[in-house]
Amino acid sequence: MRKSPSGIKEIARRVGVHHSTVSRVLNPQTRSLVSMKVAARILDIAEALGYRRNPMAVGLKTRRSFTIGVIVPDLTNPVFPPIVRAVERTMGKEGYVTVLADTDNSIETERFVLDSLYARQVDGLVLATALLNDEIIAECRKRQVPFVLVNRTIAGATATSVVTNDSYGIRLAVEHLVGLGHRKIAYVGGPLNTSTSKSRHEGFGEAMRAFHLRADPRITYECKSLTSDAGSTACQSLIQSKRRFTAIVAANDLLALGCYAALDAAGLRCSADISVTGYNDMPFAEHFAPPLTTLRIPLTEMGNQAALLLLRKIRDPKTVLPSVQLQPSLIVRGSTARPSQSR
Repeated sequence: MRKSPSGIKEIARRVGVHHSTVSRVLNPQTRSLVSMKVAARILDIAEALGYRRNPMAVGLKTRRSFTIGVIVPDLTNPVFPPIVRAVERTMGKEGYVTVLADTDNSIETERFVLDSLYARQVDGLVLATALLNDEIIAECRKRQVPFVLVNRTIAGATATSVVTNDSYGIRLAVEHLVGLGHRKIAYVGGPLNTSTSKSRHEGFGEAMRAFHLRADPRITYECKSLTSDAGSTACQSLIQSKRRFTAIVAANDLLALGCYAALDAAGLRCSADISVTGYNDMPFAEHFAPPLTTLRIPLTEMGNQAALLLLRKIRDPKTVLPSVQLQPSLIVRGSTARPSQSR
């Protein structure tokens, strides 16, 4: 079908409305201006005729590409797919196409990806890669590309972001373990150059102090990455330190999974010997052996909120929007129990 005004006029003729009404309905951003009954009729006729909007033609009029970029640090991390899917679905309802890029935690790759997206004239960006002090943010502002951070924020909180209350989540984990009777609690965290890892690390110290316990630096471990291999290495170090501990708070589920492996290799049982908590409640966490006690974060809601904020920024680049902080919830499963007397 030709993507020309004559197509719109033919739809208008069949429905019995002005062609401007058809144009409003075919544009997701203005569809709400037309009654649902008329809009449904127009969409049915358009589909029957095989009519499709021409994004390039629309872009010439609006100076928009109706394309956004989503950049994640590691797509193999189960946290990100639900966020990306939610962004894509929310933006899709407004006529936008989402381009996904994985930087593999590489600053050089991120810069290359950003240059490529800029060249494609994306209307906005959702960034899940921001470091606490990130030059990329200044570059986005310089190029005047609307952006929203998701699952990350930056030092000074000067960028619109959608995150969870990480320090509160860690406090819930510590409170749960203390309630079971644990007093010697180890911590396995991520690299402190990201807001999530820093907030969870600080939250652990604050929670321990709140319960009049000491966060022993000799059983507090900062991993270089948020992977199961890094968690296994950290847990091995904890075991080899010969320091006494009865529980491990891990900063994400992959680190917790690595702790499982290290405990098993050392002949220790989770949770009979050592309790373990995770963070994120990634898919299949309930199928770990034993099922993982963790903090559930609303990943779909994070992606949805990020998309809605980005849409507002695209429509009004000068608007100053507040950041959104979502609350995690503790999911108790079989990886935590009362401390073993032998430990």
